[in-house]
Amino acid sequence: MRVLLFFLVFFASESVYAQTENFWHTLAQVSFKNSKDQHGYDVEFPIFSKYLKSFNGKKVSIKGYVIPLEEVGGTGKFMLSSLPFNLCYFCGAAGPETVVEVETTEKVKFSTKQIVMEGIIVLNETDPDHHIYILKNAKLINN
Repeated sequence: MRVLLFFLVFFASESVYAQTENFWHTLAQVSFKNSKDQHGYDVEFPIFSKYLKSFNGKKVSIKGYVIPLEEVGGTGKFMLSSLPFNLCYFCGAAGPETVVEVETTEKVKFSTKQIVMEGIIVLNETDPDHHIYILKNAKLINN
């Protein structure tokens, strides 16, 4: 009976930890390799850690700041950044591991406050038309 109780407590605490983990720390487990693409241009290709690869195709929650991408169709696609707008990757203050491309059917308005999105994380190693991290079928959890 004690053994059963121990396992129940252990596994219950593990699931709570997984839900409260800051997923940006996991996304930071990437390095980059310089190589030539099919056109001969120098490109940085991501090398994902084994641990990070274990999340590919899984549902995750990510808390971050909205970076709008009006040029690609409005609010259905945007970037979610671990840093505020003025410090984000596109402003030159951080690396590509600090932003996630978000695909959603919901209208998510720009805000200076953090939001939480939940969706399927896809690790993109080869498609230069998309970011290295894509959150597909994303839903707004809170704003």
